[in-house]
Amino acid sequence: MSSKNLNRRGFIGAAGAAGLAVASTGALTGCSDSGAAPGHGAEASAELKLPTYAPAKVAPPDLPGDAAKGVDPGYLRYPKELVKSVPTPPGDGKPITALTETFTTPPPGMAGNAYWQELNKRLGSEFKMTVVVDDAQSTAYRAKFNAIVASGDIPDIVWIPPNQGLQQIPGLVAAKFADLTPLLSGDAVKKFPNLANFPEAAWKSGVIDGKIVGIPFPNPRIRQLYLANPEFWKPVGGLEFDSAEDFLAKGRELLDTKRKKYVLEPAYVNHVARFNEWYGGHNTWGLRDGKLVHMFESDEYFAAIEFALKCRRAQLFWPDLNIPMTTTLEKIQGGYLGAYVNSFTGLLSDAKQYDFPMETIRPFAAEAGAKPNVGLTWISSFTAINGSAGKKRVEMLLNVLNYLAAPFGTEERLFLDNGVEDVHYTRTRTGDTKFTTKGNAVALTTSQPLATMTTAPPYLYIPGEPDMTRNIHGWETELLEIGQANPTEGHFSDTFSNKGSSLTTDVYDRVMDIVAGRMPLSEYQDVVKKFRRNGGDKMRGEYEESLSKSKPKSK
Repeated sequence: MSSKNLNRRGFIGAAGAAGLAVASTGALTGCSDSGAAPGHGAEASAELKLPTYAPAKVAPPDLPGDAAKGVDPGYLRYPKELVKSVPTPPGDGKPITALTETFTTPPPGMAGNAYWQELNKRLGSEFKMTVVVDDAQSTAYRAKFNAIVASGDIPDIVWIPPNQGLQQIPGLVAAKFADLTPLLSGDAVKKFPNLANFPEAAWKSGVIDGKIVGIPFPNPRIRQLYLANPEFWKPVGGLEFDSAEDFLAKGRELLDTKRKKYVLEPAYVNHVARFNEWYGGHNTWGLRDGKLVHMFESDEYFAAIEFALKCRRAQLFWPDLNIPMTTTLEKIQGGYLGAYVNSFTGLLSDAKQYDFPMETIRPFAAEAGAKPNVGLTWISSFTAINGSAGKKRVEMLLNVLNYLAAPFGTEERLFLDNGVEDVHYTRTRTGDTKFTTKGNAVALTTSQPLATMTTAPPYLYIPGEPDMTRNIHGWETELLEIGQANPTEGHFSDTFSNKGSSLTTDVYDRVMDIVAGRMPLSEYQDVVKKFRRNGGDKMRGEYEESLSKSKPKSK
């Protein structure tokens, strides 16, 4: 998503809780640590021409999408007629290095990995990935990223998430990574047709200081959601809850510490974010009486922390804070864990990889009068290209990312999602894909870190599971009806650009301390005061100024 600074596995479908808006007066947005040099970002971004949208000509979906609302198209069967979107291998024969992350089991090494070897052939270059495995508190990628930057040996392409506490990204990107604007702005992007298939909103993630600096991950509109194995919850009547206290009571009933059966994964801050939605809290920022209020300073978020503390005291959380995501999913599948938080994209990945009757816990009113919601965003991660490469190599690397972005309904996407036919997958008589044992172990684990860097625009397809595809399409449609946008998304704040990540990381660290019992809840107000004093109030003022400029002028 992730910080466990809110977004475990949420990098893909999550924008973090800090308000990932950096750009112009209502025109453009950037990624969480993205931003512009003080005093220049808004004007520069307002003048930028984003890449022209040119939709791919592929098979029509069975379940219609709605781009305006964020409903993704759904396919009940794999399309029969596939398009070849990349006619020749995009590589130049020289090795390509990449830094990325995985949120599942790491892939087998290249030497024993037929998928990876086939990828090298199809790219025309050896694709040397450094794959960091996500940890429970999302510190692993940050540590590796910082070490590589400090060494000066920066890979050709580097994934830059908005929600894992990376620091000083605007300055780093300007100094070390390529300005892609001349190659992608406006109609220039049509040279890379799969990238031109990205909707305009997706590109806003890769804009800093009026420049296109990265290839985005075109994420779904829904940021994160609760997922569960409904079999776990059957003894208490399923996944319907009347209130937060009802959820707590049912969780206590299901808890069985002797059998090591717990209710919630230990990503505390993720759960606080979901509880905040149950209480009707803000999606980072909210407007009250025309004034911006940050989530951290709201009564709803405080109530969410208080409820998370109750859950921890009741022992609902798995006791090992460093449980990896793969172990979490294994325990969900085995009935030893009740619910976990994931990005919407992570849901699609898990539904393909794990065999249990997955269901989502719809947001419900935590207490009387609460209006539950789901946080929405258009913002996601982006992948930058090493700035020391010459123009010719930068174009080659863009062509490689163009390959990774191949849409559903293309030959390239069939391979990227499934691997080598008759090795990693087979085709059923209906044309659907079906993983072999090797495919589950190799193709899925290798495709995930590739998809982290960039992938196709969102689509819904669970191989051989049309009912599951229909369910997910239904959940998405239903949840979007109570979706809550961040009013600052699309607006500029110098302070957020320079300090937003560190400020929110500090608050999340304290939230972790409170839920874990290392800090009293009574000290949270001091945490909020520090957040406001060190930049929160200044961010508010800058966003409010940008919002006021974007209002229609009265005639």
